[in-house]
Amino acid sequence: MSENGERGGNMRKLRKGFHLTGNTSNPLRSKVTPITVPQVPRLNTLGISMVRIDIAPWVVNPPHTHPRAIGLIHLQRNVGTSNAVAIAALNSQNPGIIGIADAMFGPKPDIPEDILVKAFQVDKDVISQLQGNF
Repeated sequence: MSENGERGGNMRKLRKGFHLTGNTSNPLRSKVTPITVPQVPRLNTLGISMVRIDIAPWVVNPPHTHPRAIGLIHLQRNVGTSNAVAIAALNSQNPGIIGIADAMFGPKPDIPEDILVKAFQVDKDVISQLQGNF
């Protein structure tokens, strides 16, 4: 029972928004809905969180990492012809997120072009074009 005496109160809080289809009408064509401490305060100190990821057909949720969780670089890809949903559990109550492209091509101050040219083994013009997108 919940604090106010009703059964399933925690489950209703957990489902708040988690059962709704995410709006993929945005430039990335994906939507991440978190379930972390701000949404469910009882997760505090448990060291866990969850996310629902809605992904439009033939779309990639860009490579990223969670600095306060496991931290591996990963992505999600929908290879189907209809929207896909992924549910992920993270080993942190506040995993954070760092987009790899943002971190490489959009930081201020910029990472020097010559370093990126060597790291990615591409022409300087390619690096300039990528940095221009961020």
